[in-house]
Amino acid sequence: MRHYDRLPELAAELVRRKVAVILAGANSAALAAKAATATIPIVFSTGSDPVQLGLVPSLDRPGGNITGVSNATNFLDPKRFQLLHEMVPSAAVIAVLINPDYRDAEKELDELQSAAMASGQKLLILKARTEPEIQASFMTLVKEHAGALIVINDAFFNSRPDVLVPLSTRHAVPTIFQYREFATAGGLMSYGSSITENYRQAGIYVGRILKGEKPSDLPIMLPTKFELIINLKTAKTLGLTVPPPLLARADEVIESCRPFAAVHESESGPKQTWRRAPPMSASGGQRWGNRPCPACG
Repeated sequence: MRHYDRLPELAAELVRRKVAVILAGANSAALAAKAATATIPIVFSTGSDPVQLGLVPSLDRPGGNITGVSNATNFLDPKRFQLLHEMVPSAAVIAVLINPDYRDAEKELDELQSAAMASGQKLLILKARTEPEIQASFMTLVKEHAGALIVINDAFFNSRPDVLVPLSTRHAVPTIFQYREFATAGGLMSYGSSITENYRQAGIYVGRILKGEKPSDLPIMLPTKFELIINLKTAKTLGLTVPPPLLARADEVIESCRPFAAVHESESGPKQTWRRAPPMSASGGQRWGNRPCPACG
């Protein structure tokens, strides 16, 4: 999603059309839909905490006309930083690619800055909201001698593995992404929940609402598992030796040139499990835990 400023207009158009349900697939889309209607049911799919985002008052009891699914991926950036540091411990500078229009950009950068300071590394912040700016960001990280790259979760980036993966391979920069689709497409590694299952769960909620259930009665769904995917073929292409302890923790290791192939899981990938959100704490807080592969040719 590049044109975040158009979302209120698009949401208002759906309201005028009197649709039965609105499915909002990103933080900004969900907020725009909520602002547009208090009566049409809304099902969101987000990577943030829906309570902190202001979408719902409670995970277990969302109330109103809105419910949905959170894959909690936006809380995992410090963990991704740690995993990338294990993969490339010699990287003194780690680049971070972020969309400046992304609502949680500054918050996630603060968390990464803390992680970098703790490990004695420097962050290079790269901002891009268009494909030409992505291209320019990779030129900058090469010029600044960044040793690795973290791509921050964003709807615009998530829809462009065919841009980001070839660039990371062409410029030989070890990169960690959010979703397995990037690793199976030739990216070095990914850590997060399943975006496919995220939308499948959202679709199930849409179906239940269309059959007569109320959004207020459907608790926010959260993933119970986060997966580490390592593309061993890409690591070899980059001249990296994956540390055995890191390799042992991987949920899936890709060794074949075939896109979406894996040695630890079936071709369809691991099945994602989900759980209902637990009740909120007394303080209101919640603890959060086919293109050819460019590396293979």
